[in-house]
Amino acid sequence: QVEIVESGGGFVQPGGSLRLSCAASGTIFSIYAMGWYRQAPGNVRELVASITSGGRTNYADSVKGRFTISVDNAKNTVYLQMNSLKPEDTAVYYCNVELTSPRSLIPHDYWGQGTQVAVSS
Repeated sequence: QVEIVESGGGFVQPGGSLRLSCAASGTIFSIYAMGWYRQAPGNVRELVASITSGGRTNYADSVKGRFTISVDNAKNTVYLQMNSLKPEDTAVYYCNVELTSPRSLIPHDYWGQGTQVAVSS
């Protein structure tokens, strides 16, 4: 069984920084990609940043230059460093991991429970 656990959310003033962490544990064969999505009230869930097993990154235009995604492959952990935070970054942030496991040899998406990020003065 695979478990996805996020941490690091919280409240911060505009211009501040937060670092989110997400660890995948359990019986995992291979991780193909890890990423962060967010969903604000009334909005659809959107991609914030992702990174493939080969290290290729992708960012939403709204966070380029402010957010950095990185991964520790040995720990199956992905990080999202968020700098220069803005009120419009306020949302629940979800970790997504695309992996294979005994459940499926075809890459399958797993989601964390979400962590709240609130940016306000």
